[in-house]
Amino acid sequence: MEGKIKDISLASAGRLKIEWAEAHMPVLMALRNKYRVSQPLKGMRISGCLHVTKETAVLIKTLVAAGAQVAWSGCNPLSTQDEIAAALYEEGIPIWAWHGLTTAEFYWCIEQTLRHKPTLTLDDGADLVFTIHNRFPELAQNVLGGSEETTTGVQRLRAMAADGKLLYPIIAVNDAETKCDFDNVYGTGQSSIDGILRATSILYAGKTMVVAGYGHCGKGVARRATGQGANVIVTEIKPTAALKALLDGNRVMTMDQAAPLGDLFITATGMKDVIVRRHFEAMKDGAIVCNTGHYDCELKLKDLAEITTAKKEMRANCVQHTLQNGKKIYVLGEGRLVNLVAAEGHPSEVMDMSFANQFMSMLRLAQEGQQMAKQVYDISAEQDQAIALTKLETMGINIDQLTEDQLRYRTAYNEGT
Repeated sequence: MEGKIKDISLASAGRLKIEWAEAHMPVLMALRNKYRVSQPLKGMRISGCLHVTKETAVLIKTLVAAGAQVAWSGCNPLSTQDEIAAALYEEGIPIWAWHGLTTAEFYWCIEQTLRHKPTLTLDDGADLVFTIHNRFPELAQNVLGGSEETTTGVQRLRAMAADGKLLYPIIAVNDAETKCDFDNVYGTGQSSIDGILRATSILYAGKTMVVAGYGHCGKGVARRATGQGANVIVTEIKPTAALKALLDGNRVMTMDQAAPLGDLFITATGMKDVIVRRHFEAMKDGAIVCNTGHYDCELKLKDLAEITTAKKEMRANCVQHTLQNGKKIYVLGEGRLVNLVAAEGHPSEVMDMSFANQFMSMLRLAQEGQQMAKQVYDISAEQDQAIALTKLETMGINIDQLTEDQLRYRTAYNEGT
């Protein structure tokens, strides 16, 4: 059987977690039941590169139920949950993923999924797409299209499309309202707080927490930290985002100003070198530093290594750095996504909508990809609202609808006061 995982004996534990996720992802399960018979993805070969979690397993099983052949790898060296990988492997899914990959192993795993000569790609961070474009461009001629899950990946793919370098159409799942306004805000907010707690067991109340970036993810983290009693400082480069952070009740300043004040730092920017040597040197003794952005370059850990005289692992995913100035800094999860490295990632309930969008994107690309231009496409407003409505219905929530008269009034530009 194709694939490589860490330990098949973990499969039974993985199956239980997948069952739990299925019970909390009613939208995706409804799609599975709807398309199980018609199998609109029959004949499609999907190479996926996305965090191997229980929620991803539900997506994979839904794609397979709809007729797709799937080959999978994780999209981060430390985010794979080995029990989930084992459960999927035991069910016959070709999967190359285990926790603790080296960089070389990470890209090797992606390359194994490409041996299936995909007709569709499903990505989180665009490493799979870039591997095709940079190393195996000949594969692109058979790819009808792909989808992208996260902000940093979408930004890079839009830049590639603008330069005329994109070889096949991409759907920006991340930019769907039912993804970024829920997964990024509520999912990242809760799971990042969870990851920090698992790695440190600290008390948030009374702590000063510095959140770098006030986009969807940073906003979610700041809200949840405030709810736990932390005093939040936000650092930003975008004036409107900084103003929103201020009016939401946070202090706003530069990272240089915040560095001596914070007890806990978390980056959520998608940009490299957010916290660098001078910031580490200015921090309090005992400061905790982590990242929840997709890539591990937001904390410049090379700078920290240069001023570190001793390192010690204090807890799982928590390493103490003793600096030349005698202070101690604690780095969580090796600077990678703290919510996935130290915890289980986003709750199933929000991933339900994100992965429903992923599934629907695969259907669209299978049907229309050959006629689509080589650019980045948004999710339609109709799909966004349909997924949200389905989610509300599964929660037993009813909402109002406009009458025919109200619908006419909405666009009646001759109506006066």
